[in-house]
Amino acid sequence: MMWDAIVIGGSFAGLSAAMQLARGQRSVLLIDAGEPRNRFATASHGFFAADGMAPAELQGRAWQQLLAYPNVTFRQSRVQSAQQQANGFSVTDEVGQQYQTKVLILATGLVDTLPDIDGLKPRWGKSVIHCPYCHGYEYRQQPIAVIANGAASVHQAGILPDWGPVTYFSQSRFLPDPEQQVVLQKRGVKVEHTPVVAILGDADNVSAVKLADGREIATGVVYVASETSFGHSLLQQLGCELEQGPTGVYVKTDAMQQSSVSGVFVAGDMAAPMHNAMLAAAAGVKAGAAAHRFLMFG
Repeated sequence: MMWDAIVIGGSFAGLSAAMQLARGQRSVLLIDAGEPRNRFATASHGFFAADGMAPAELQGRAWQQLLAYPNVTFRQSRVQSAQQQANGFSVTDEVGQQYQTKVLILATGLVDTLPDIDGLKPRWGKSVIHCPYCHGYEYRQQPIAVIANGAASVHQAGILPDWGPVTYFSQSRFLPDPEQQVVLQKRGVKVEHTPVVAILGDADNVSAVKLADGREIATGVVYVASETSFGHSLLQQLGCELEQGPTGVYVKTDAMQQSSVSGVFVAGDMAAPMHNAMLAAAAGVKAGAAAHRFLMFG
C-alpha cells in the first residue's frame, strides 16, 4: 500500500501533524516507539488550556481523538531506515516491515544526555529540570542550583533569578568570561567552581548538592541543560541538512517545516533550537498542513 503520509513519532508534534492530514482526508500511517521525550515529566505547564496536565494524559486524549478518524492507522514500532524513492519514500521498522509513502513527517523528538552526577538522572523531569517556563513556577523562591553543562548554562543562570536565588556551578569547566561575570553579578548570581558530585534529597526531591570537597549546599531545584541528539540515523540516511543549536544539532527547515529534502517535513524539538511543548504542537500543525499542500501541488 502507498500511504499519502507516514508520520514517525507520536508525541505533541507528530500527533498534531497527523491530525491536519486526517482532516484533509488523506491516508495516514503513524508509527511510534512509545518513548516520548517528556515521559519523565509529571506535568506539562504553560500549555494552552491544559496547564499542569500530565503529558501522558494530553497525549492519550490526542491519540483517542486522532484514531477516531478512519483514515488513520497506528503501528507501535521503531523505524530503523528511510530512503527516498522515485515516487516517494520507503521506511523499514525494527522487525523488517516496509512501508511506502508519498510524503514523510519526522517528529521523533530528541534524546537527552545528562552529566554523570550521582542522583541527577533519577530526578530528571521532576526536581532536576531545564526550563523555568515549563517547571520553574512550582519551585519559585527556593534556592536554585545551575549545574553547567555547556556554554548556554551561563545564560540559563542569568535568567533564573526571577524565580529565586541562584548559584551557578561552573564544574571548573564552563567559567564565565568577564562580560558574563558582570551580568551574573548584576543579577545576584553566586558562582561556585568546585564541581558538584552528587544530588541529595528524598525520593524525587532535591535538598542539597554535594561538592567534590565534601561541602553540601542547600537547594530546592537543580537546573541543567542536557546534551541532545536524535537517537537514530534517519535524517542522515535521507540527507537532511542540519544546524547547530545550543544543546546539539537540529534539522534545518523552511517556514513550513519542510527539510532540505523535498517531501520530508520535520517538526518538534528535533527541528528547533528552542524546545517547548506548545511550540512542538504548533510546528506539527504547520508540517501537517504543508505536507497536505505538497500532496496536492508537489
